Amino acid sequence: MAIGQGGTQGGGAAAVGAAGRDIRLDFFRGLALIFIFLDHIPDNALNWATIRNFGFSDASEIFVFVSGYSAALAYGSGLARDGFGFTAARIWKRCWQIYVAQILLFVAFTAQVAYTAAHFNNPMFSEEMNIVDFLNAPHVTLLQALLLRFRPANMDILPLYIVLLGAFPPVLWAASKRPGLTVALSAALYLLGIFTHWNLDAWPDGKWLFNPLTWQFLFVIGAALAMTRGRNDRLLRRRRWAVGLAAAYLLAALLMALSWHFAWLERLVPDVVQSLLYPIDKTNLDILRLLHFLALAYLISVVVPVDSPILGWPALRPVVRCGQHSLEVFCLGLFLSFLGHMVLVEVDGSWASQLAVSALGIALMVGMGYYLQWYRRTERAAAGGKR
Repeated sequence: MAIGQGGTQGGGAAAVGAAGRDIRLDFFRGLALIFIFLDHIPDNALNWATIRNFGFSDASEIFVFVSGYSAALAYGSGLARDGFGFTAARIWKRCWQIYVAQILLFVAFTAQVAYTAAHFNNPMFSEEMNIVDFLNAPHVTLLQALLLRFRPANMDILPLYIVLLGAFPPVLWAASKRPGLTVALSAALYLLGIFTHWNLDAWPDGKWLFNPLTWQFLFVIGAALAMTRGRNDRLLRRRRWAVGLAAAYLLAALLMALSWHFAWLERLVPDVVQSLLYPIDKTNLDILRLLHFLALAYLISVVVPVDSPILGWPALRPVVRCGQHSLEVFCLGLFLSFLGHMVLVEVDGSWASQLAVSALGIALMVGMGYYLQWYRRTERAAAGGKR
């Protein structure tokens, strides 16, 4: 899911990247992967550092939006050059690669959880990670996993991306011609999903955690913005009233989110407000979550423009490296999050252990990003030397 390679060299101009890539995408995608890793470790004090505790949206919105924006950048230029047919084939090839990664991840992750549950004689792990059905009927469950209808816990985001990317070729073509109309049609589909609650079935019962009919709206918004780069500067430029409105909404969301954790603050929220806002539905991308993310993204685009010198800071480079190799880092983070959960449950759940588990996991994810970057650079140099 990374768009191209290359790193930053420091300074404002370098923030755009070696190939004109917006480094902000890599940074925030890497940040989302780190947040997802931390959020997937229950009873971890460092969960408080993630975005889900300070508003209505979480790392899922970041991941989906950046994925849509990145997909449009990666394949949009080829649409005019290579035509719709070949561009669609490239997209579907990438879709197949992610599907294979999902299946391999399912097998490996299920084995990890099953082994841990048996080794410690603790069925809680199997129940928490939702693999009991696999242990009881592996032949049926594996077939359902191949159809993306069965997934262990924490493995829902890649199937959503597979569906969105599989349907992306006509969306990309439409966004290249009529981006406004494309977003409007996507909004209509979003509202249809909201009001009808249509969703894909999960096995053995239930629905997908991320409803593709609604989450596609955020993906399409990202793609449309990417396709209109240079033309939407006027739309996204700093406006005092828009900045104020976005900041006010984020502040209100922050107070509401904090009220979930502090009883004294919850008592200050009127009952009528709570009845109007709750439940804030993640499955169907509740409008409050969508607006929260869009307000946050708008303020970030104002405060941190594409040529901001902040993006060239060496301290941010490790997060950028994670974002540039997001598929591999995500898969590693999933394994590490369960491993960290096991350590906190079976070995030591102290604050020091929580800090150590979180820090070590992030360090390994960053290490994976740097390793893949080194390997790709070395491979390209070797290939160039043979010419």
